[in-house]
Amino acid sequence: MSGDEPAPSGGPPGPIWECGAAASGRVWNQRGLRPREGETLALARMDEPLSDAARTAAHLARNAVDCLPRGALAERLAEGRPLRVKLGLDPTAPDLHLGHTVVLTKLREFQDAGHVVVLIVGDYTARVGDPSGRSVSRPVLSGEQIDANAETYRRQAGKVLRTDDEHLEVRFNAEWLDMPMEDLFRLARHPTVAQLLERDDFANRFAASEPISLLEMLYPVLQAYDSVAVRADVELGGTDQTFNLLMGRSIQQAYGQAPQVVLTTPLLTGTDGVRKMSKSFGNHIGVTEPPGEMYGKTLRIPDELLGEWYSLLLGADPPAGLGPRDAKHGLARALVTRFHSGPAADEAEQGFKRVIIDRELPEEIEEATVQAQNGTVHLPAVIAEAFGRSRSEARRMLAQGGVKLDGEPVSGDVLDVPSAELDGRVLQLGKRQFRRLRVI
Repeated sequence: MSGDEPAPSGGPPGPIWECGAAASGRVWNQRGLRPREGETLALARMDEPLSDAARTAAHLARNAVDCLPRGALAERLAEGRPLRVKLGLDPTAPDLHLGHTVVLTKLREFQDAGHVVVLIVGDYTARVGDPSGRSVSRPVLSGEQIDANAETYRRQAGKVLRTDDEHLEVRFNAEWLDMPMEDLFRLARHPTVAQLLERDDFANRFAASEPISLLEMLYPVLQAYDSVAVRADVELGGTDQTFNLLMGRSIQQAYGQAPQVVLTTPLLTGTDGVRKMSKSFGNHIGVTEPPGEMYGKTLRIPDELLGEWYSLLLGADPPAGLGPRDAKHGLARALVTRFHSGPAADEAEQGFKRVIIDRELPEEIEEATVQAQNGTVHLPAVIAEAFGRSRSEARRMLAQGGVKLDGEPVSGDVLDVPSAELDGRVLQLGKRQFRRLRVI
């Protein structure tokens, strides 16, 4: 049964549009939103033999959470043409992280299957700010920051996607969202306030009398219009994007297009073991972080994340018979190999052993130039500049004994140091970050 067919009246309600391996049990109506009171949906037949298209659909959705509506992906595949499969990413931070690669890997599967994958860098929607999972409005980024981040996203997506492939389109949604006011009025005419308030984060904030800007409420509508602009057959996203993706179906129908199939992937838990991976939470690992950093951060994840990380990032289970420590080393090696190279993984492993276990200095240490004033150097300023931290964080690290010079802890009371005592010495922050200081 297609999700675009009217549901027979009187049928039992149920999650009829779910086909992922970890179906969530949510129920959605024909408009792609939660059913109103009294709506019922009929269950699809599950005893019919699978067609080739259905088998392919099941394979592509095998490790997804939701595939909505039930049977629609197989119907699109049965048309025998390359599908247009969309993924949108807003460049709200300078780098992609491992959490992004979960859905990018799913996009790569469609690319490998011969479908046209459309990566949309949301340089325009980033100016609005995605409210997904937010209890407050996102901070506003400058246009310059967004443009720089957008170029980084486009380049770093090549860590997962084949960029020299005719089946890849990289688009920036400023192409169509920088629209005349008349076109914006036409777009905003379709969704209702009631529909938008069905979204959990809006509903919760509204119930708590917390502010919701009109611009935020436009976000899912603008993102939905991306699907119209690229004529998407399928849209991918994390489970936190389900509302936005389903809104895309509604807006496509309003513009006379066949509504897209929605396929959601799990969210990767960050290194803190609590929240989804996000740069704003400080629990991320960037795909372009140096091999040693990527290796060391991976070793810090809680033991209970091993199964999830192996599954979502490597598509495998942790090796049988390995304890957590060895399994983490195996995971760290595999991730560095994937995003850098095998030799880089070897070097990262040896570097970890040398620095953490044998407590030796790394073989190669990046230099940092320090400017002296009146023969002295303000240490918090040096730490902030050399390691990209704030001065308050630098003072906190000093107070906690987390700063060393040539392996010796620096007292938290020491803030100003004679420049002659720093030139050529190795400043260490935490266990794995080093800079050789050159005073000018």
